[in-house]
Amino acid sequence: MTLHTSGRGRFGLVIGAALGASALLLAGCSGGGDNASSGDGGGSTDPLIVGTTDKITSIDPAGSYDNGSFAVMTQVYPFLMSSQYGTSEVTPDIAESAEFTSPTEYTVKLKSGLKFANGHDLTSSDVKFSFDRQVAINDPNGPASLLGNLDSVAAPDDTTVVFTLKNGNDQVWPQILSSPAAPIVDEEVFSADAVTPDDTIVDGKAFAGQYMIDSYKVNELISYKVNDTYQGSLPKAANGGISAKYYADSSNLKLDVQSGAIDVAYRSLSATDVADLQKDDAVKVIDGPGGEIRYIVFNFDTMPYGAKTPDADPAKSLAIRQAAADLVDRQAIATDVYKDTYSPLYSYVPQGLAGANEALKDMYGDGSGMPDAAKAKATLEAAGLSTPVTLNLQYNGDHYGPSSGDEYAAVKAQLEKDGLFTVNLAQTEWVQYTKDRKADAYPAYQLGWFPDYSDADNYLTPFFSKDNFLLNHYDNADVQKLLVDQATQTDKTTREQEIGEIQDKVAADLSTLPLLQGKQVAIVGSSVDGAVLDGSFKFRYAPLHK
Repeated sequence: MTLHTSGRGRFGLVIGAALGASALLLAGCSGGGDNASSGDGGGSTDPLIVGTTDKITSIDPAGSYDNGSFAVMTQVYPFLMSSQYGTSEVTPDIAESAEFTSPTEYTVKLKSGLKFANGHDLTSSDVKFSFDRQVAINDPNGPASLLGNLDSVAAPDDTTVVFTLKNGNDQVWPQILSSPAAPIVDEEVFSADAVTPDDTIVDGKAFAGQYMIDSYKVNELISYKVNDTYQGSLPKAANGGISAKYYADSSNLKLDVQSGAIDVAYRSLSATDVADLQKDDAVKVIDGPGGEIRYIVFNFDTMPYGAKTPDADPAKSLAIRQAAADLVDRQAIATDVYKDTYSPLYSYVPQGLAGANEALKDMYGDGSGMPDAAKAKATLEAAGLSTPVTLNLQYNGDHYGPSSGDEYAAVKAQLEKDGLFTVNLAQTEWVQYTKDRKADAYPAYQLGWFPDYSDADNYLTPFFSKDNFLLNHYDNADVQKLLVDQATQTDKTTREQEIGEIQDKVAADLSTLPLLQGKQVAIVGSSVDGAVLDGSFKFRYAPLHK
């Protein structure tokens, strides 16, 4: 069969530019009945049955910034701009046109006659409302940090929206309009100053995407039906709807793939499960480069010798981060834990994006990407630290896949191997984890990231601006200036140089410790017709701590 991946999809596998979200898509024998796969390219009248272990935080775009939530939003909300498969470009979605009309003004013209599924008109007023509320609510779980360059939004008439930006010539702004900060919502249903409950959104049928939610039990089951009033850039859905089933255990997800109880599964199976499914004749495995990254965050206030600890000492705190960077063996983790479905990551921007470098490879370890215990020991001794250094390291055992436990057991073993660290490793379930990390509860902890848009900036500004989403208290004025400079730099060569300089400076500070870059992995069952998936189950690349 053929898996079609054209367009910025709702439900499907979309890779932007040289890379996109690292996603796992599996399709088994059809669980949707005799017509679930017509085989004639004409689609199906039966719903596609989907399984995932991802969790939903909120389906209000202002209330969540994670993969599980955004996987729902991208199906049911419209966007001004769409990410185009195979390129780093975005083009209008419900917009008719979009362009800079001055260095600090970006003007969007909407298509005429837009409607929400509830019959409400979708006008420029709703667009202004959508962005204004993101900024006003600024929820800790939300994506408002992506709108840091937004000064104001105006709606001079029903189909015109003017974004006024703080810094002119923003090369990233069109991409932001396709990001998790940019779903357009119904001002007659959503609150202007608070996150709106999921049930209120569903009951209000406040959808104008390719699908609408028909029934909803959070993190259990969602039933989607095709939205016949959708006027965006995607083709008409090629199936009769979607039923999304949420799994607490990835082993049960794998069993249902194999038994044919579900048609498609995505996120997250272990590398061992993927390897096992490669031997199954009923599925086909496809892989390629991906944009997911996995990394450790250091809290500059609460890590050993951090700014708010009793024995605060910036030099000792930095030495601990440097020694950790000297000791990690990324290749061992990629191979032993993830069966090479990930590759080592030696900087903050993944390989494949313009401006990416490998700053940490030269700076830490043996200079070629491998660990160097003697160097780590010398760094700690030079800072006056006695060993072993105690480090509390937190990870999440469910949200990032079942192999996270093995990954962080490997990190612990690597740091402790030569007696330089004692690592107290602990794990917390995701809902509590998202609260604790923002409350400075973890001195060092795991996060992962999926890109919001296909540009190096998405791996830099959200992480290293002063008010970054990590909330790890990292503050480097030189880095912040460079972040603005690169985002507004129109010369491609100069911009790439600035992106490299940011990576070098952050590598010296070690705000985070990059570990792995994901590969694109897709497992597709031969009994599911590509037409059922095309335009019907497309995964936009999505963000962050997902």
